[in-house]
Amino acid sequence: MMKQTDSSTEQMPVIDPARGCCVTIGNFDGVHKGHQTLISHALDFARKVGMPCVVVTFWPHPRLVLGKEHVPLMTRAARLQALRALGPDYVWEIPFNRLVASLSPEEFVKQYLVPLSMRRLVVGHDFSLGKGRAGQPCILQGLGRAYSYTMEQLSPVMEGGSVVSSSRIRHFVEQGGMDLAARMLGHFHFCDGEVVRGEGRGVVLGFPTANLALPETLLPPMGVYASRLDVDGASWPAVTNIGNNPTFGGRKITVETFVMDAPGDMDLYDKPIRVHFVEQLRREKQFPGVEELIAQIARDVEQARACLAKVREQDFLRA
Repeated sequence: MMKQTDSSTEQMPVIDPARGCCVTIGNFDGVHKGHQTLISHALDFARKVGMPCVVVTFWPHPRLVLGKEHVPLMTRAARLQALRALGPDYVWEIPFNRLVASLSPEEFVKQYLVPLSMRRLVVGHDFSLGKGRAGQPCILQGLGRAYSYTMEQLSPVMEGGSVVSSSRIRHFVEQGGMDLAARMLGHFHFCDGEVVRGEGRGVVLGFPTANLALPETLLPPMGVYASRLDVDGASWPAVTNIGNNPTFGGRKITVETFVMDAPGDMDLYDKPIRVHFVEQLRREKQFPGVEELIAQIARDVEQARACLAKVREQDFLRA
């Protein structure tokens, strides 16, 4: 079956009306285990009946357009990459704006889903669409009778006795519970960005660091983390500090990563990197002096090395 190869995601896929398609729809922030199960189920159905599978999503996140607070778990590019990696035939990203937000459930279905020749709609346990979230599953099922599609709503995906959700994952990340977030995500939480020039203090301390430009995605709380850094197709064990360097009287939040075992000629400046946060080793603290800080960083490195030796390659979502 032909896969989508066009890098553009804003054009409506052209579907053969005689075949129709199976659609699943959502914001998919984090592309967590619940999202993965939803898309896998839609894809399985599509394959069984011989029709393409279309994942419909939105950008920006509706909460931002509606003036609500929201920090995404992933960048737009990382989210689209993760969605495509799950294997649907098309990922269609609808630009979300006030006009889209004002549509009733039926108006949305008529404008966006009926033109896809949708024959099956698969949604998550808490899904709704349309103005005021009026498009509850019972409403969408009723619309299906009018617009010739069937609908299926999946049960919630559970992990550790809790429903897998983006909001729950966001809570774990904000508390520094990287292992708990990873269990729901299916991979360690990460941040993407470019390496920028910092104070150069790491070189003086004997632990040169790559400074990540502050990402637009959710950061864990200030502290020191066992981490991994991806760059140029390679992955390196690392220790990452999020904080304001209180020992040196710093005030600006920085994200600094010391790459273990890095070759001496490694140059990361102005390169895109991905930092995976595996485990919080400690909170950031102010030390009496530089020597005490250096000794603690050395201990952090050894602790991180032991932590990273226990994780599996499949626990990382590579760029």
